[in-house]
Amino acid sequence: MQIQDTQYPRAFEAHNACVIIPTYNNAGTLLQVLNSVLEYTDRVIVVNDGSTDDTPKILAQFPQVGIVAYPKNKGKGKALRIGFDFAIKKGYDYAITIDSDGQHFASDIPLFLEQLETEKKAIIIGARNLHMEHMPGKNTFANKFSNFWFYAETGIKAPDTQSGYRLYPLYLMKKMLFFGTKYEFEVEVLVRCAWHGINIKWIPVHVYYPPPEERVSHFRPGPDFSRISVLNTILVLIAFLYIKPRDFIIHISHLENVKELLRQNLFNKEESIQKKSLSIGFGVFMGIIPIWGFQMAVALVLAALFKLNKALTLIASNISIPPMIPIIVFLSFLLGRFWIHGNTVYMMFSRHITMQAIKLNIEQYVYGSITLAIIAGLLAYCITYTILHFSTKLKSKTAER
Repeated sequence: MQIQDTQYPRAFEAHNACVIIPTYNNAGTLLQVLNSVLEYTDRVIVVNDGSTDDTPKILAQFPQVGIVAYPKNKGKGKALRIGFDFAIKKGYDYAITIDSDGQHFASDIPLFLEQLETEKKAIIIGARNLHMEHMPGKNTFANKFSNFWFYAETGIKAPDTQSGYRLYPLYLMKKMLFFGTKYEFEVEVLVRCAWHGINIKWIPVHVYYPPPEERVSHFRPGPDFSRISVLNTILVLIAFLYIKPRDFIIHISHLENVKELLRQNLFNKEESIQKKSLSIGFGVFMGIIPIWGFQMAVALVLAALFKLNKALTLIASNISIPPMIPIIVFLSFLLGRFWIHGNTVYMMFSRHITMQAIKLNIEQYVYGSITLAIIAGLLAYCITYTILHFSTKLKSKTAER
């Protein structure tokens, strides 16, 4: 198959891009897919994922194609990862992945190249029409399921997270480690790239779904749904316990962002004074209770559960910043004396406040810190409520004049 237009080979060369085709027992469609892709570029890599059909014979007809093959099937995710590593070693910066089952059209390749002109640091996904004729019902459900969890994990609304027709910025993914080996990899790579600041974009593409009697699918609903579900459970936990608090801390590390958050949330007329005061009081409480390392993450989850103002809760939970830690530890031990009647520890503001000293009576510290968290939370609630209440009254009187 000869390239019919020199425009696209030049584009692939300019962007240092290639096409990766993972394949497993798709001999019936692989020839057509390869011929159509080669009309646009000869920078093609095929990963033969342990096929047991006539795939090797078909590939032997294309000496210009880079081939990675191994005898035992490892799964689509592993095939893609192997293809990425091979492409990176060849020096490619971008890779368009297209399935070998004939669902996608190589004629959409120019759409990816066009998008790449303005999106140098993004994964570009070919979004399919999920309501066309012969579209399997289980695919529609699986995609909606995947889109929901992707939103929960990244905050990004997605039209199609399961399309295998994608453009990857390989040069941004070189040092990233992935673990998925089968279909769950295509969810993992999107979520983790989004966490690393790589944009995710979608473009509409054509798709062909053959009638059920002609369809070849290696997706196993039971095992593969289970793997995807386990992966999403892990990713959601990481997102809520680490990623979202991390991103929020980075955001509020700039003073101007804190001022803007306070302006939008503390002085927001659409929320009641009581709700805003509860959010701050709860945030202070969560920032002091002795679950170091998880305070802000748990605060975020509970604030969402109790329908509090998440921004105010997280800002207030930052009370346990380094300058405040010695004060919190000291007051916790001081208040803990009221609960521990014997063998209490006396602590002072000095260099003797050490982790070893804290370990001498952890029970006193825990009781005291919970007591301090309750007192500080109530005080924060009362102070915030009082300030906002009188501020609102003052503004009303000023407006009447």
